[in-house]
Amino acid sequence: MKRRQWLPCLDWAQHYSRSAASQDGLAALIVTLMLIPQSLAYAMLAGLPPIMGLYASILPLLAYALFGSSRTLAVGPVAVVSLMTAAALEPLFPSGSAAYIGAAMLLALLSGVLLSAMAVLRLGFLANFLSHPVVSGFISASGILIAIGQLKHLFGISVSGDSLVQIIPQLWLGLPALHGPTLLIGVLSLAWLWWARVRLKPLLQHLGLTPATAGNLAKAGPVLAIIVAILAVTWQQLEQAGVKVVGAIPQGLPGLTLPTMDLDLALQLLPAALLISLVGFVESVSVGQTLAAKRRQRIQPDNELLGLGTANLASAFSGGFPVTGGFARSVVNYDAGAQTPMAGVFTAAGIAFSVLLLTPLLHNLPHAVLAATIIVAVLSLVDLGSLRRTWRYSRPDGAAQLATLLGVLLMGVETGILLGVGLSLLLFLWRTSQPHMAVVGQVPGSEHFRNVERFAVIESPSVLSLRVDESLYFPNARYLEDRIGELIANRPQVRHLVLMCSGVNLIDASALDSLEAIVDHLQAAGVQLHLSEVKGPVMDQLRRSSFLEQFGGQVFISQFQALQTLAPHITPSVPAIPLANRTP
Repeated sequence: MKRRQWLPCLDWAQHYSRSAASQDGLAALIVTLMLIPQSLAYAMLAGLPPIMGLYASILPLLAYALFGSSRTLAVGPVAVVSLMTAAALEPLFPSGSAAYIGAAMLLALLSGVLLSAMAVLRLGFLANFLSHPVVSGFISASGILIAIGQLKHLFGISVSGDSLVQIIPQLWLGLPALHGPTLLIGVLSLAWLWWARVRLKPLLQHLGLTPATAGNLAKAGPVLAIIVAILAVTWQQLEQAGVKVVGAIPQGLPGLTLPTMDLDLALQLLPAALLISLVGFVESVSVGQTLAAKRRQRIQPDNELLGLGTANLASAFSGGFPVTGGFARSVVNYDAGAQTPMAGVFTAAGIAFSVLLLTPLLHNLPHAVLAATIIVAVLSLVDLGSLRRTWRYSRPDGAAQLATLLGVLLMGVETGILLGVGLSLLLFLWRTSQPHMAVVGQVPGSEHFRNVERFAVIESPSVLSLRVDESLYFPNARYLEDRIGELIANRPQVRHLVLMCSGVNLIDASALDSLEAIVDHLQAAGVQLHLSEVKGPVMDQLRRSSFLEQFGGQVFISQFQALQTLAPHITPSVPAIPLANRTP
């Protein structure tokens, strides 16, 4: 890549204006107010000290601003990646311990290395193995799992586990130990945050504020909840009454530190790091592409890989944990008018200011408020209606989405997503192993060919036209042999078989062997194989073999030309008649 391709910041920086800076500054202020409570909450969700959430929101934003291609993507801790971090580390170390913290930094380092290597090798296509139904099922299940898992902080009880099968029984058994003041704080915070998300903006607009101003103030709802909760805990001395609070938070900017350098641990965490990298990349690219399209901009997947990779490396060396582009924050950043990644730089400065001066004020922040912040944030990710829509459109995709959702809820995050990906790949192989093939005929008065079962068409008794609507490769090569054998057996008058290849983008070595076997079987039955409408890349591939010289047939540029040559009595001059739809 050229330097500008590696550093997209060179494009927007040379045209950076005072107007863009003011818009970026306003967006950064709003995102900072939103990011502070979320960073603290998502660190807690990951099983880490809350301060690590703030650490993960400083240098990673600077790294992404240098190497990322999206103008509005807001990078930092997000709920799903935090959940995956906890799922990977909790079986290995006690939450919050020094070993746990070191392993979280190592996980960020591995994720950064993997994403950066994928960028250099241009391997962004690997994320395509996470289909949209699988990602949708995974995110919805993660939202449900996170929300139910945070009830322990609202109830003031101790619960562990990474699936509903483990969490729900413990919640039920812990109800007698429910802590009243904690529950009150949690419920009130939850009610306020939910009301602020749904009702505060319309109310502020009714009071005369512009929609933009009202929306920006509504985004600061979690900050108000934090301030009121801290004042209440301090005034009523609720920490002494058993309300769990954040406690002492180190003041000052994070120093550059090395993650735990343990090769055995790194190898153990590598699969989790790969999943975190792929999920984070898919989420970021989806959000980035959506927001870029609204401004007729483009993002580059390889730059996104590098931007996210360097962001995770920066997080690893500054006391953070895995990060990625967040959906809600990015939308807020966009709506607030962010013009360039400098908004992320300004946000990092705001977080750094908070770490320097404000952390002592967060001592009495209740865990229940952070839990309520997480619950309200993640429930917006849950879209169970998507499962119904996917199932109605495609049963195999719906099955993969359902398997992912149930797998995450009942067996855990990593198992669930691997189950969904595995089932998607198996269903893909199953679908393509039995490709759609249609016997086609000429539409009267035209040069078009359509399925004989759907349209009134002209057929030649001696020429069988067969359209294949799938690439030919090893899973379906044998099926092609069987299907042709069946058709020829039922049509004794056929002397020519024309394989219409308009839907074939690939013929691999296994399919080539099958074509050679088909030629032998057809010749034994007195039938000659021909090809038509072969695409250029496929023809180039066939020319590298001896098939074209040995199969004895012709390659026609169109199916019409094939029929003209092999069955000249079938002419295009037949008067056109209306197409008659038949039962599929």
